[in-house]
Amino acid sequence: MTARFLRNWYLVHKWTSLIATLFLLLLCLTGLPLIFHEEIEHYFEPHPELRPLTAEAPRIDYDKVTASALAARPGEVVRFVGFDPQDPLGMVITATSLVPPPLDGHSQPFDTRTGELFPPEPPDNGFMNLMLRLHTDLFVGLPGYLFLGFMGLLLVASLVSGVVVYTPFMRKLDFATVRSGRSERLKWLDLHNVLGIVTLAWVVVVGITGVINTLALPIQGMWQTGQLADMTAPYKDAPPLESLGSLHKALESARNAAPDMEPSFVAFPGTQFSSKHHYAVFMRGTTPLTARLLKPALVDARTSELTDMREMPLYVKTLLVSQPLHFGDYGGLPLKIIWALLDVITIVVLGSGLYLWLGRRKVTLEKRLADLNANGVGMEGRA
Repeated sequence: MTARFLRNWYLVHKWTSLIATLFLLLLCLTGLPLIFHEEIEHYFEPHPELRPLTAEAPRIDYDKVTASALAARPGEVVRFVGFDPQDPLGMVITATSLVPPPLDGHSQPFDTRTGELFPPEPPDNGFMNLMLRLHTDLFVGLPGYLFLGFMGLLLVASLVSGVVVYTPFMRKLDFATVRSGRSERLKWLDLHNVLGIVTLAWVVVVGITGVINTLALPIQGMWQTGQLADMTAPYKDAPPLESLGSLHKALESARNAAPDMEPSFVAFPGTQFSSKHHYAVFMRGTTPLTARLLKPALVDARTSELTDMREMPLYVKTLLVSQPLHFGDYGGLPLKIIWALLDVITIVVLGSGLYLWLGRRKVTLEKRLADLNANGVGMEGRA
């Protein structure tokens, strides 16, 4: 490699790393509890205790469930009905309007076998919500999503450039060598390089899926103006609904259309995931992978008959697959533990890189590159 080539890649690695490091540290620190969000929420938050199902137990009527939920929240409307993939537990989400502010809503759990309602859940404004908002949008909505997405792109550029810069250096040492007998800085430089290479593939996967996740709102908008608009085109000039038909029958219609799938959630007419004339029943598969892929079934909200049902576009499927992969949410607790360990190692890599830069000495870049070629010393300042 020529000195000029290495110089250019070194500058890319240096500045992409420096610009993104503080935000990447924030993402790693907030991402750590989010990996175990299900376990943490289940332990600290109240979980309704479901009664054993007996022959005498009533069978659920979803229309009665939503009516009871609305009776408990006078003046509100139902926006969504959701289903837990692991427990026979559902959730009725109500709010003062169909498209309220993000934090304006109430959750009412219910037993999906009997329709029994449980006490409402408290507002989602605790520790896990704080971690989630810091990790996704920094509390500023779409600009925060896009900004963190840009930081993710810088991360990928930093990784690629780091591999190019350190490849000549790594060839001169046995793999995973940490020279601890010379100086503290040299030890941290070797540790930074070794841990960076060890976690490279994982950080690339998490970085790319993180960037994809930051595009959730634009992707949602593309789906609304694309596939959803096409599916509801015949209802474009239909008069407004005077009343809603049976949600229970709408769910039956969706289940009959996809008997090998289960409902994930229902978006009511007028919400952002449906039209003004349809229940949008989002069906999911039953395997670890297909459970993340949704298939929308639009059901006429007046007649409860199926209007249309289609596979999601590829760009939506990419988002749906990347979301659980980003947090290691495919292989249960063992994979989450691996994700957490790799997250901690990445924090060490970021912290050591910041330490090496802050403690650098005033040595010309040409001298650092010469030292790198000779013995691997100097890319972060001579030891």
